[in-house]
Formats: sequence, structure tokens, C-alpha cells
Amino acid sequence: MKFLGNIIWFVFGGAILGLLWCLIGLLWCITIIGIPVGTQCFKIAKLAVMPFGKEIVRDEGNAGRFILNILWLIFGGIELAIGYALVGILFCITVIGIPFGKQNFKLAALALRPFGAKVVKSKNLK
Repeated sequence: MKFLGNIIWFVFGGAILGLLWCLIGLLWCITIIGIPVGTQCFKIAKLAVMPFGKEIVRDEGNAGRFILNILWLIFGGIELAIGYALVGILFCITVIGIPFGKQNFKLAALALRPFGAKVVKSKNLK
């Protein structure tokens, strides 16, 4: 399911999402201050291209990450997460769309708090 899901996702929007996130990341990286935000955009791009078979692992416990996540939320993270969640709800209306809806919810979770999160291959063999 991972391979087929990633192919369908990539063809029907994942490639465009990944390119847009990379472009946004490059724009943020133009300035020195924006480099941390740009690297988070690249992290989201990595997941947005092929999300099946990947999961988000959080590394909590750093005050700097907490502050950066708060700033991220204020300057666009909430809107991104709401957008991904709404698209996920729309996908979950049909049985066929449920796996794609779950991937949108995964992207919404990463869009809420990208600092301190890692995208890793899933150990689950589904």
C-alpha cells in the first residue's frame, strides 16, 4: 500500500506540494534569520512528496524549539494545519480517500509543530 499510495499521492498533488514547500524554504533561507524556518519547510516538503510509510517522531525538551513553534503558529502554522485538516476531512468522506485523509492529518500535525520533529521511515509494515 505504501508504494501505490505514494505513487498516487505524488501524481495527484504531492509533486506540486513538495516543490512549493521547497520554494518557500529557499525564500526563507535567503535571510540568515529565516534559515531555521526554511529547514522546517524542507522537512514538510520531504513528507509532502511521499507521506506513506513515514511517521513523525518528536524530540521534546528544548525551550528554543518551544519558542520557535509558538512563533511558527502565530505566523502561519495554524492556517496551514487547518488547511491540511480540512482537506483530510474531505478525503475521509469516501472509503477510498481515508488513507489519503490520514496523510493530510499527518501533515497537519507537522504543520502545527515542525520544530523538534523528525520524519522517519515507519517500522509498521502496513
